[in-house]
Amino acid sequence: MIRPSQVVVFALDERRFALRLSSVERAVRAVEVTPLPKAPAVILGVIDVQGSIIPVFDVRRRFRLPDKAVGLDDHIIIVHTAQRSVALVVDSVAGVMEFAEEEAVPPQAIVPGIEYVAGIVKRPDGMVFIHDLDQFLAMDEARQLEGVLSS
Repeated sequence: MIRPSQVVVFALDERRFALRLSSVERAVRAVEVTPLPKAPAVILGVIDVQGSIIPVFDVRRRFRLPDKAVGLDDHIIIVHTAQRSVALVVDSVAGVMEFAEEEAVPPQAIVPGIEYVAGIVKRPDGMVFIHDLDQFLAMDEARQLEGVLSS
């Protein structure tokens, strides 16, 4: 039996990425991000979501894309990882896409050594890179972030 998977598709520049729907809490319009001194370089700062302080990741920096200031047209996707809830700034959110697990190609089959990607799905309108949230923050960055947030 083919098991369908659902992902939330988002864009950075012209590239499409996705997150497993089960890890996404919500997507909202961009809000002001408060800088967080001494945070890892991949952290833009924090936002307040209903009384919870959520770190905001710079997905562009992690994927080695050109920096871009957060604009009013951008979106923030709030997700939960194994450790905590985090926010990711993206250009836009395209919606939910369903695919059969068998359609996902392991990233090593296309580009050996690719980081942060759990799989790639080829669609008629292009490829979608499925993001591995638990690999996104390196262990030393996670420890550094915890230290900053707890002080």
